[in-house]
Amino acid sequence: MRGKEEKPSLKAFMKQRRMGLNDFIQKIATNSYACKHPEVQSILKISQPQEPELMNANPSPPPSPSQQINLGPSSNPHAKPSDFHFLKVIGKGSFGKVLLARHKAEEQFYAVKVLQKKAILKKKEEKHIMSERNVLLKNVKHPFLVGLHFSFQTADKLYFVLDYINGGELFYHLQRERCFLEPRARFYAAEIASALGYLHSLNIVYRDLKPENILLDSQGHIVLTDFGLCKENIEHNGTTSTFCGTPEYLAPEVLHKQPYDRTVDWWCLGAVLYEMLYGLPPFYSRNTAEMYDNILNKPLQLKPNITNSARHLLEGLLQKDRTKRLGAKEDFMEIKNHIFFSPINWDDLINKKITPPFNPNVSGPNDLRHFDPEFTEEPVPNSIGQSSDSILITASVKEAAEAFLGFSYAPPMDSFL
Repeated sequence: MRGKEEKPSLKAFMKQRRMGLNDFIQKIATNSYACKHPEVQSILKISQPQEPELMNANPSPPPSPSQQINLGPSSNPHAKPSDFHFLKVIGKGSFGKVLLARHKAEEQFYAVKVLQKKAILKKKEEKHIMSERNVLLKNVKHPFLVGLHFSFQTADKLYFVLDYINGGELFYHLQRERCFLEPRARFYAAEIASALGYLHSLNIVYRDLKPENILLDSQGHIVLTDFGLCKENIEHNGTTSTFCGTPEYLAPEVLHKQPYDRTVDWWCLGAVLYEMLYGLPPFYSRNTAEMYDNILNKPLQLKPNITNSARHLLEGLLQKDRTKRLGAKEDFMEIKNHIFFSPINWDDLINKKITPPFNPNVSGPNDLRHFDPEFTEEPVPNSIGQSSDSILITASVKEAAEAFLGFSYAPPMDSFL
């Protein structure tokens, strides 16, 4: 359990937890002990074709015309970085940073995700980035999904202009409080399930549910963010087989490299609910090879300090056989109708009429108390606000620009009214 005795290693634990699978695979490939484990060897074999940098330190060549993503002409050609005051770094990832920014004309605060095209192309991640943009476009009106206001690009960067959410990551609050009481965990799980059910209704599988991707807004409601690993066009009973996710939350069928479906999201919901109630993910081990073995083979063990309805829900969601998992037959309806959620009025929930069990008590947009100081104390890079007309466009930058044709987006004028 997370507690005082683990404080010296807490920073390392948090950094490990923030790693996505692509970064993790590159790290584990250098660990001789872990590589000896048969499951890990099998995983590395399937992953290496997708991650050529593991075998070769040379940068990948730029994408060929057939790999370029073209979603049509830009809808917002006039947006530029100089439209914003970039105030603070509030998050970091493999390809860039998230910054608190104020729009100069509107005086509105936004979270602006700034991604380096070069880094995305080097790791062949442009499809994930465009998938994130596509999903954001479809889900701007759901109360528990982060909204995209508009997006634009310069020669070397992509910019997502998103809702600014400053109640903190669920992971941040969980790490501080160790675990939550059941009513609080139920409230969060219900809002998360509602968001996942909505994505599934659009034939989108989320695939990367974890406390780091779940934010609290200023009132304490859930906001799901980071749609980079979403898979579109997965019909009911449809499957996909891409090996991706975050190590602690990988479902057994993903580890087995079997085709998987939308029930992968219900496994992840079970893992997050378990973590909220117990303080660590199910099957967790600091030894990743051992953790994978636990996910595949170890029976679920539940301590007796939870109600029978919570126990029954966790057993249903963390069912290793996806065909028997809760949600396999009727998707969100099975979760919604489970006895654990009987205290929840789902109409009130979706309309935000239920008072959240925890209020982040933020005083305004400049209140950054729930963001990690590791981010907020970092200086804002000068290059973030550079416009494309002030950058010398090299051949490689031109190729990068072509790969993201159609990225820019602005909503129809009537949506501002």
